[in-house]
Amino acid sequence: MGILDILKISASGLKAQRTRMEVIAANLANIHTTRTDSGGPYMKKEVVFGTTEVSEAREFDKILSERVDGVKVDEIATSSKPFEKVYDPGHPDADQEGYVTFPNVNLMEEMADMISATRAYEANINVVNTTKEMFIKTLDIGK
Repeated sequence: MGILDILKISASGLKAQRTRMEVIAANLANIHTTRTDSGGPYMKKEVVFGTTEVSEAREFDKILSERVDGVKVDEIATSSKPFEKVYDPGHPDADQEGYVTFPNVNLMEEMADMISATRAYEANINVVNTTKEMFIKTLDIGK
């Protein structure tokens, strides 16, 4: 694995975590959206990650081995968590019994996910910076 491979993997992680943060931000922005264009309350979105793999032929034993080449967003799925029903007969979206169906977005879960995504993003930045420093020191040795 070379320096460019390390940077490529970290860059894919940065991109995936950025997408995760954007989805979390959309969830938080719609935490009280009880009516959407498609009808019903907003449905929480969740990012599903996968790996990108590259087949690499090894010369010394002529076998194929799978190696991880990065991370990618496989899909942005809709959460299957149940909606929250709140009794509020004065709300414009209340049903005949006076209950309003709110999105299945939990503020605390979203904030915890945002912190986790931020930390993962920072970890990938640290890998890029450390790799860059190692590369610079390697070049300095050759002087």
